[in-house]
Amino acid sequence: MLAKTPPMGWNSWNTFGHNINEDIVLEIADTMVEKGYKDAGYEYVVIDDCWSLKERSRDGKLIADPEKFPRGMKYVADYVHSKGLKFGMYSCAGMKTCGGYPGSYGHEYADAKTFADWGVDFLKYDFCYFPKSGNAQNAYLTMSMALKASGREILFSACNWGHGEPWNWMRSVGVHMYRSTGDIFDSYKSFSDIILSQEDNWSMSAPGCFNDPDMLIVGMYGKGNVGIDSGCSDTEYEAHFAYWCMAGAPLMMGGDIRNMNSFSEKLLKNQRLIAIDQDEEARPPYMVHSNAIWDNDRVYIKHLANNRFAIAFFNGHDTEMHPAFSLHEAGIPFYTGVTLDFTDAITGEHIGVIDQDAFSCNVPAHGCRVFTAEFAAR
Repeated sequence: MLAKTPPMGWNSWNTFGHNINEDIVLEIADTMVEKGYKDAGYEYVVIDDCWSLKERSRDGKLIADPEKFPRGMKYVADYVHSKGLKFGMYSCAGMKTCGGYPGSYGHEYADAKTFADWGVDFLKYDFCYFPKSGNAQNAYLTMSMALKASGREILFSACNWGHGEPWNWMRSVGVHMYRSTGDIFDSYKSFSDIILSQEDNWSMSAPGCFNDPDMLIVGMYGKGNVGIDSGCSDTEYEAHFAYWCMAGAPLMMGGDIRNMNSFSEKLLKNQRLIAIDQDEEARPPYMVHSNAIWDNDRVYIKHLANNRFAIAFFNGHDTEMHPAFSLHEAGIPFYTGVTLDFTDAITGEHIGVIDQDAFSCNVPAHGCRVFTAEFAAR
């Protein structure tokens, strides 16, 4: 089964945009292995837009730009596979891609066969230049069927930005992950707006098909294709990654992992947070409030396998806050004689058994605290 848990990997767009080439992709594949990203669970190396020539061949096939990819895509795919990784590419449901390259509209089966022949394992499928007369749902269904008919198992990553409420139909047309928002940029406002816009839609994720809030911006610090000013602070990147893990979102790195600083590298490989994202039950989080004035705060609880839980506090204020939630809100009234034993999911520190009916913690401005918990006697 493809996408039994949220897919993990790396995508070229956030950092490189149209400046993608063969050397970068091969170096990323090397880095995935050498720096332990593969061991942490990241498996897909995905080339986004701007990889092809502006025109198809005479027989209607897509052609990789020979200046950017002189040895062709089959060579790149084989190299990525030789590292024990999987290879992904990009196309578009419209007449052209967002960068103005040939789209797959009307060429779905031919392009799917081309991707399969090259050894592609993952297809990101965008939505630019889509005809007004077209039907989005049918367009994604057509490519889904084309991929299945190609003779190769290819994970289908749909990207239609929320057009036509895709959370209501992407699973049914055979998609494995679907973008439900506009593009992410390297800022706190961008990623927090995205996550809050999807609070009502996380229940539309389950094994086999996941809501995708876009690629990760961890470690970019304003550099690259989606960079803004100096980017985010370390505290904000930590909140961003924790948000994605609590939501059970695909974890597709977008920074230049060849040059990550130690903080960002450690965060992206944090196995306690990744375990929350990759939990086999793939349950969405639910939100609890204990005070109506928390306009910029969120407390989420997520059921995990084996009677465990993840509990996350997010502070949207510009100053440190001290939020709390009642165990009663988590379905554990005081009279039950049961409580929770907390461990910090970011640091690994064991917090211990909670004796009272509430739990609170300090949360830095624009930051988070994330805990895992299991049952304990009072």
